[in-house]
Amino acid sequence: MRFLKHEEIIKKSEVINQSYEVDPGFFDQIVDDLLDSEKETESVILEGFERLLSEVDQEIERMEDFAAMKPNCFMGCAFCCYFPIVITKLEAKLLFKSIEQFSEGRREKIFKHWDTYFPAQEKKLQEALSMDYEDPDTKLAYKRLNLPCPMLDPETQLCMAYEVRPIPCRTYLNYSDPQVCADHDMPKEPFSYEFLYSFYFSSINELIQALYENGEDVFVDYPMDAWQYDYLPAWIQKYKEGEFYEI
Repeated sequence: MRFLKHEEIIKKSEVINQSYEVDPGFFDQIVDDLLDSEKETESVILEGFERLLSEVDQEIERMEDFAAMKPNCFMGCAFCCYFPIVITKLEAKLLFKSIEQFSEGRREKIFKHWDTYFPAQEKKLQEALSMDYEDPDTKLAYKRLNLPCPMLDPETQLCMAYEVRPIPCRTYLNYSDPQVCADHDMPKEPFSYEFLYSFYFSSINELIQALYENGEDVFVDYPMDAWQYDYLPAWIQKYKEGEFYEI
């Protein structure tokens, strides 16, 4: 397999930035289809959540085809699972609600992992969660803590909720030698598609807003939850303490 050099990745990213235009119609169609369906409100929201996340993956694949790029990330490498993941309370609630729909065995495995993860990582978590996530220096400082994501299975090094993993987990890809991720806390080679967050989030917000304005029970505190941000481990701690069980 050929690995792209940093200069090649820069050139291809410029091709995407200058010549590729994201079609929001792919995201809009998902929202329209679900709002026109006869499904229960909860099913509409959770299906929309998963489909819109998946659409981000598909959009990345379209851009990769356009620029003739192929990622070299592989199952179990998990180096990006040590970066800070910041999401809204709305996204956290949808993530937890989705996990609650998992099979009993899969769900209980996640909960059991959390029961050991938080005591074991207590010292690192205190330092990590005290960091200002808006500070540009935080990403490197957080990564150097070597604090694994609470959704990372320590045995398989795979995400325990892969299909509903947050946008930052989907949009950081390496097209160079995977070894650069092992050798550097923040390698320059990987490419971020995090700009796709706006397409995904505006669509999930549109879906929930339409249901909310129609008087449906959207099981979140809308719109307040859409504008509260925190680290994923912080949301999980609150979930474990019972704060999220009203959903």
